[in-house]
Amino acid sequence: MQLTSLFAILSVFIASTSVAAMPVANGTDFIWTHDEFLEWVRTTDSELTFIGEPIAAGLEKRQQSVQVVYCSIRQNNVCGGPCTVYNGGPTCLDAPDTNCLRATANVAFCDRGGCGGSCNQLASCGTRLDNGFCATPGTRSIAVPFV
Repeated sequence: MQLTSLFAILSVFIASTSVAAMPVANGTDFIWTHDEFLEWVRTTDSELTFIGEPIAAGLEKRQQSVQVVYCSIRQNNVCGGPCTVYNGGPTCLDAPDTNCLRATANVAFCDRGGCGGSCNQLASCGTRLDNGFCATPGTRSIAVPFV
């Protein structure tokens, strides 16, 4: 019950927060389709760690499921190195050492653990990287919304 209340409060906070990042022409450029996500997972040479629900390639995306890829290394305009792949519902992901990310929903990335501190929405990303990733230096946690 407390966890559900936390997610509801977090979702309202994220939706109502004004973000001070530089806007991009189209904020949805950072939001993957499920098929784009599966293609990236299939073809990347990054070291991947999977958390959350299993990902079944070829199956339709569950309506309530969000996929997030967050990586620890940004070199020039490339996001990579060890990456974590999350698949599941709304939650707060502990994500220390995250320097870039991309997702299938408008997640928020925060500079403190527990989805606290200063948070910015993926759709308001200020620094675009190759393959549609967003530079997110200083990220310590990621708020995955209800979809």
